[in-house]
Amino acid sequence: MKTRVFALIWLASALGATTTNAITLDAALARTLENNPSIRQAKLAVEQASGRRLVLRAGSLPDIRLITPGGVQGGHRAGEDKVQPFAFAQGFFTQPLFNAAIPAAYRRGDVELLIAQQRLNMATTEQLHTARVAFYTAAFNGSMGDLAERQRQRLKGNAVAQADRYQAGRSDRSALTVAQALEQQLQPRVEEARRLHDTALLKLAQTMGDNLGPGANLPSIEGELRFTNMPALDPDMQARIAIAERPDLKLARLLVRAAAEDQRIIEAAYYPMVNATISGDYIPVSDIRRGSEGSARRSDDIISSEARFGAAYTWRVVDNGKVAGAARRQRAVREINELVLTRLEAEVPRELTRIGNNLRGLAARQDSLARATGAAEKTVTDVQNNLAEGLSSPLEYRTAESSFLEMQAGLLSVAYEQNLARAEWDRATGRYFQFSDGPNRNVQ
Repeated sequence: MKTRVFALIWLASALGATTTNAITLDAALARTLENNPSIRQAKLAVEQASGRRLVLRAGSLPDIRLITPGGVQGGHRAGEDKVQPFAFAQGFFTQPLFNAAIPAAYRRGDVELLIAQQRLNMATTEQLHTARVAFYTAAFNGSMGDLAERQRQRLKGNAVAQADRYQAGRSDRSALTVAQALEQQLQPRVEEARRLHDTALLKLAQTMGDNLGPGANLPSIEGELRFTNMPALDPDMQARIAIAERPDLKLARLLVRAAAEDQRIIEAAYYPMVNATISGDYIPVSDIRRGSEGSARRSDDIISSEARFGAAYTWRVVDNGKVAGAARRQRAVREINELVLTRLEAEVPRELTRIGNNLRGLAARQDSLARATGAAEKTVTDVQNNLAEGLSSPLEYRTAESSFLEMQAGLLSVAYEQNLARAEWDRATGRYFQFSDGPNRNVQ
C-alpha cells in the first residue's frame, strides 16, 4: 500500500502567544510520530506482515531439491580398480498445478499486510491524540495556575492595603483577617493546578518517547488555549466520510476479509490437489556399479543418468469432521467480525452528533461567560474602590473576587473543552490522516 501520512489539520489554530524554549503542538506531534514506542512497534509489525505474506505465497511456488551423494567404491573383482570414488546428483522438482487454497492464500497475504498497515495507522492516531490531549491539558492547567496566581496577587495587594488601613485606624481587625484569609484560600488552588500541569507534561513526554531518566527535564508548553469560532458542522456527511476513511473501521473490514480468506483456505481441503513432478539422477562418470539386480550380465549393474516426469494427484475422500469442524469455527470468527464492524459503523453517526451538540453548547456557554466576565470585572473594580473608601464590606469584596475568578476559570474551561471536543471530532471523522496515492499531491 502506497499510503502516506501527512500533517494533522485543525490543530495549531487554537494556540496563541508563545514562550521561549518551549514546545509547540506541531513539534510535539512530530516527535510523537518519530519516537513513540507504540508507533515504532507497529512499524516493525508491518515488516513482520511482509514476511508472513511470503509464507502464505510459498505454497504456489515450485519446490526444488538437490541431493548429491558421494563416496568410494572398491573390491577385488576382475578388471576394476581396488578403490574408485564416485558422486552423482539427484534432483526433484514439484510445481502445484491445481490447489484451491492458492488464490485465497495470495489474497490472505495481501490482507495481512494491509491489516498491519492499518494497525500502524490506528496506533499513530491513538498516540497523536494522546499527545494532543496531554498538550491541551498542560496548557489548560498552566493557564489556570497563572490565573489563580494573578488573583492571589490581587488579594495579597488587598491584604496589604487592609493592613495599612488597620495601622492607620481606619478599619478593624476583622477586615484584615478576612483579607488575609482570602489570599490564603487561593494557594491550594494554585498548587493543584501546578500538579495537574506537571502530570500532563509527564504524560506528554512519555507519549513523545522522551528520555525520562534521572536529571531529565520535562518539556514546557508554547502557546495558550483560545476559543475558536467554528463553522457549522454536518454530522451526517462527516459520518459517511468517517465510515469510509477511519483507520479502525478499515481495520475491522480487513479482519472480516482475512477471516473469510482463512475459511476458504481451510475449505480448500475438500478439493483435489494436482502437482507436476520432475526428478532425475545425473552420473558424471561411467562404470559406477550398484549391487546385482539379478541379471547374469554385469553390464546391467552399471548406473546411468536418467530423468522422470509426471503428475501427482491427491484428494481427501473421508473428512471425519476435521476440515468441516475447522471451517465452521472459522465461519464463526468471520461472523463475529462482521457483527463488530456493524456495531462500530452504527456508532459513528451517534458519536458525531454528540460531539456536534457539545460544540454548539460550548459556543453558547462561551458567549454568556464572556458577557458575565466583563460585568464581573467591572463589579470587582467598583467594590475594590468602595472598600478602600470604607463603603463596601470585606464580604462583598470576597463575593465579587470569587465571582470574577469563576468567570475567568469558566472561559478557560470552555476553551479547553472545545479543543478536546475538536480533537475528538478529528479522531471520530478520521481527520488525523489524509491519504494520497501520488507523491506530488499536496495535502494539508
